[in-house]
Amino acid sequence: MRMRTIASRQGGRPPLITLDDVVAIGRDLGMRRLSINAVASRLGVTATALYRYVEGRWDLERLVGESLLAELDLRDDPTADTAEHLLSFAVQLRDFTAGHPGLATYLQVLFPRGDAGRRLLAAEVAALSRRGYSAEAAILLSSAVATLVISLAAREESNAGATGGDHATGFEAERDAIADRLAGDPQLGAAHGCVSQVSNAEFVRLLLAASIRGLVTMTAPGRPIDEVVAELSDAGKDR
Repeated sequence: MRMRTIASRQGGRPPLITLDDVVAIGRDLGMRRLSINAVASRLGVTATALYRYVEGRWDLERLVGESLLAELDLRDDPTADTAEHLLSFAVQLRDFTAGHPGLATYLQVLFPRGDAGRRLLAAEVAALSRRGYSAEAAILLSSAVATLVISLAAREESNAGATGGDHATGFEAERDAIADRLAGDPQLGAAHGCVSQVSNAEFVRLLLAASIRGLVTMTAPGRPIDEVVAELSDAGKDR
């Protein structure tokens, strides 16, 4: 990764920096390592000096996160039906977040936080509106799919940290031991052997496709949102 630093001014005076420098350093660090102190250190200034450019951690995260999101250009195939479109949206969002560690957590906490997030939401609402949905239903559908995708991406990031690096050897030993125990189970062994052949990418796509089909079935174009919510609430009650 290219490491960007800011040169000091002559005479030992603090370096000249701009807000663009702050964002650039933040992007170099990545969302996972982003902090006021980390950015200040790379810029060669104190954390106090950095507060002249950002109001705090939330402001810094928003500036860097929105800078990254600005690069996401969602493709919409006009020939795709609603389920196909939402699956494409889900896959594009998942691939993008996977390429920017820490971004899933940023999206999970609050969305949209800035102009880039609003642009993405507006684009998705427009795409679903072209398929007959009201703005309210479009926001509900796209938010539901995005929540699922972002949750899966955040889980994968967490698992990568817990199972990689110094933890890899222990994880592999534990994983193999569990697989051996399941293989020897008279009830679960054969079934687990078949399921284990499904790759993680295939499993995620299956989960996304099935969830999206359910959402589209529940939320048909023209159906009032409160009717959908009421049906789901009734389904969850004890019979």
